[in-house]
Amino acid sequence: MTWNIRNGGQDRGGPDRRALLARVVAAHRPDVLALQELRGLDVARFAADAGLTPHLARSPFGQPVAILVHPRWPTRAAGPVRRPFHHAAQRVTLGTDAGPLVVLNTHFYPYRGGRRLVEARWAATALRRARTALALLAGDLNTLAPYADHAASLERLTPAYRRRHLRRDGRRVDTRAVARLLDAGLVDLAATAGPTVPTAHGCTPEFADMRLDYLLATPALAAHLVDTHVIRTPDTYQASDHHPLQATFTLTHPL
Repeated sequence: MTWNIRNGGQDRGGPDRRALLARVVAAHRPDVLALQELRGLDVARFAADAGLTPHLARSPFGQPVAILVHPRWPTRAAGPVRRPFHHAAQRVTLGTDAGPLVVLNTHFYPYRGGRRLVEARWAATALRRARTALALLAGDLNTLAPYADHAASLERLTPAYRRRHLRRDGRRVDTRAVARLLDAGLVDLAATAGPTVPTAHGCTPEFADMRLDYLLATPALAAHLVDTHVIRTPDTYQASDHHPLQATFTLTHPL
């Protein structure tokens, strides 16, 4: 599961959403949970309450990200990707019955497509250097997919937010970051899953029925895919400005 939980589940002057976040996680019981926007969240306590082990990456520029793993999955390695991602990037390697699985969680730069393209290159390189057939890139990539029509959604955005998704000419949709990851051989597991924003909590001028959250897998991992779906429940409509995105695979942990 990947989920941008918005400012650690606590808005300044707004509601405390941490109990809702915990309830969603408990209901869907992910073995691997990639979280973004963790500023102010006690990640160790949140993970312990969910029965998961946290691996946290901090950023001097933006917000932390983390990968939380169920203890039944042996963690072979874990650590941040040593590149200046705006919101950090965390990588873990897990043992599975089909071989080592690398999961990389990140949150791309929200304001300019050129910077997102650079971060996409860094992420693709990090997965390639992992030298494993099974790899998954999870996170809020703040980028529209290159194979969908986004005209109606972008038209509903205010000009300031629309510019985030356009090239410098102000006309072409900037989908380069996701296109770069697809060119690197990754498979979009949620290409038909539908939008991940907005929610009732996130009905702001920033979003308009779009998917900004991704699970991108190597072909070897995609061959194990059972299902991918956006989780839309009464709780997720209030818990964050993003809905979580979850995938199920046939992989099992080593005995």
